[in-house]
Amino acid sequence: MSPQPYKTSRNILLGQDNNALVFLFAVNALVFVFINFVKIIYYLSDIPEEFFYRQILNWLTMPAPFDGFLGRPWTLLTYMFTHHSVWHLLSTSLWLWCFGYILQDLAGNNKLIPIYLYGGLVGGLVFLLGNNMVPVLERGIANTSPLLGAGAAVMAIAVATTTLAPDYRIFPLINGGIPLWVLTAIFVAIDFATLASGNGAVAAGHLAGGVVGYLFIHQFRRGRDWGAWMISLMNWFDDLFSPEKKHRTKSPKDKLHYQSDRKPYQKISNVTQQRLDAILDKINQEGYQYLTDEEKEFLKRASAEEL
Repeated sequence: MSPQPYKTSRNILLGQDNNALVFLFAVNALVFVFINFVKIIYYLSDIPEEFFYRQILNWLTMPAPFDGFLGRPWTLLTYMFTHHSVWHLLSTSLWLWCFGYILQDLAGNNKLIPIYLYGGLVGGLVFLLGNNMVPVLERGIANTSPLLGAGAAVMAIAVATTTLAPDYRIFPLINGGIPLWVLTAIFVAIDFATLASGNGAVAAGHLAGGVVGYLFIHQFRRGRDWGAWMISLMNWFDDLFSPEKKHRTKSPKDKLHYQSDRKPYQKISNVTQQRLDAILDKINQEGYQYLTDEEKEFLKRASAEEL
């Protein structure tokens, strides 16, 4: 029995317009290239390396001291896209692709960025509180190292994907497939093992990111989409600089036949296939749960006809 209610046969392609997964890859890669390009300039100019950290990297990473954060509050957003080591970036990109691709397939394209940002923001705040307000951490576990990397954000995506479909199978040719929760357990074990000898507040931030991912899907199943306002805001910005207004909601007047680009008496062939394509596109963008009862029934009839 399939763990997800319906799996679209039209996967979201990497080259598809507004692909959220590609967007996250691009932002992380561009920030990494910028940081290392500037570092090379500092190196060729014989400028001491500590000046690079102080003048460039510290403006993108999140400070551990509270007073340092007040002077650079934007780092609550920039830290989750900042990777200094190539291995750090590669490991983040690998896990982001593993869980992000599955999440897109199950819940549509519009859930990935909100979960990423929510997980990163909450993880950063927990890191800040852990270094400044928790006495246990202040006595020895906490330190003044800044926070960087998408660890909390990717943890949120991993937990959200697993919460949505824990029995989703990967590598189906290997004895029927490996459950997704096994991959998540491996990811969590590696992540916390890496952080075991470091800052305890960083581990707390990653844990908080996972909790955010779980709560996001829990609320989504109850009909509350925490990311809807974020997607609407991004669409508004896109429409603001896009003359064709791709996301503009059409009024009933816009749908009148005399404003259509075809004749009202023109017969359209293969209406069933057009209807099926429209529903599959809706699943890709919004997720199966946003289909109406009539659309779900149509999918069942279409599947029966194919069989």
